[in-house]
Amino acid sequence: MYGRHSVVTVQDYEPFIGRRAVDRILNKGRRLSDRSVAHINSTYYGGGVAEMLSSLTLLMRSLGLAAEWRAIQGPPDFFNITKKMHNALQGESIQLTDIKKEIYEEVAFQNALRNRFDHDYVVVHDPQPLPLVQYSHKRGPWVWRCHIELAQPSPDIWEYLTGYIEQYDAVIESTEEFRQRWRVPQLIFQPAIDPFSITNRELSEAEVEQRLRHYGIPLDLPLVVQISRFDRWKDPQGVIRAFQIARRIRDCTLVLLGNIATDDPEGPQVYESLLSAREDRVLVLSVEDTSLVNALQRRAAVVLQKSLREGFGLTVSEAMWKGTPVIGGNVGGIRYQIDDGVNGFLVSSVEEAAERMVLLLTDENLRRRMGEAAREKVRERFLMTRYLEQYLDLFDAFQTSYTLRPGMPRAETGEAATDSHTAAD
Repeated sequence: MYGRHSVVTVQDYEPFIGRRAVDRILNKGRRLSDRSVAHINSTYYGGGVAEMLSSLTLLMRSLGLAAEWRAIQGPPDFFNITKKMHNALQGESIQLTDIKKEIYEEVAFQNALRNRFDHDYVVVHDPQPLPLVQYSHKRGPWVWRCHIELAQPSPDIWEYLTGYIEQYDAVIESTEEFRQRWRVPQLIFQPAIDPFSITNRELSEAEVEQRLRHYGIPLDLPLVVQISRFDRWKDPQGVIRAFQIARRIRDCTLVLLGNIATDDPEGPQVYESLLSAREDRVLVLSVEDTSLVNALQRRAAVVLQKSLREGFGLTVSEAMWKGTPVIGGNVGGIRYQIDDGVNGFLVSSVEEAAERMVLLLTDENLRRRMGEAAREKVRERFLMTRYLEQYLDLFDAFQTSYTLRPGMPRAETGEAATDSHTAAD
């Protein structure tokens, strides 16, 4: 406790993960309580990475680790380039000129100069701050955490970034399919949600209704919702087309809620491209209101995440936690969250999305069964304590030479954090 303020601790998760899991994590935390760790990314809000780092760093602090969160700075040109890199890592072609490389490297160098990264562990998230490792003095191991889909990266960007990636002591990816041919240990950590955050905390029906009415969202018909950054990889146009097909059979209201992350220069253009589709039953909202996210995911009859590429898609687990079935694109990390036909549906086309939408809107019992199974899947596999424990295992696995000790499958697979994260503990 800090006066009248408090932070969520591992003990608060006991109703979800059980006492044995709590004690195990506390013991691991004690072994690292004198260590320092810096997490570095490119924005403090907008998207799942910032959402996770906000909770993860505080949980680490509650265990005694000196955990810090830093966001790098850069001019618009830098973020235009890193967005192109992001797209290229997901398979799009890129013209990687010498000028683009120079700007990318120069901004990384400047951020290395203005920050001290003398921590026991440094975790760098995604491509924007990746070159920091070349310009910083390493006191301890550095880990690159990639949240982007890497199933088919463009060869040009893969070759260029590999020179930086292989200066790290470990790489973390979100699924097995994203592994690459790098001369560095690669581990699989699937993202996770914080059930106590404003986005996910319990809301009463009155609170839900008040938030939705505040934004003029009509409640007379079932709600179909997609919540994500305004990014063309999230296929918001495809969502609108699927809705237009489905509403011919089952009338409903579509809400597209998004934000424009400070490190994503394409966001405003994607948002503006959707405005012509707005009408009484198609709402396109760009607001920073996590309580609205929470309320929409709770009230929605159906949540979509119809991504064309997706590292993980944390909004899927967020909606599932609230007992809402999700229709997700059959790509990337979404496939690890949704068990097709059990707790939601996986789709590969606009027509499939529309068909599944009609099915869920028509069958209330199916929605309820899928919603219950969805929440249980998240409780078992996608809560923040599992993610925290994987990091603790990883940090504890490093030798003084910054190499992982032999035989560390627990940090790689998350076995210790996943198999025994049950309330029966």
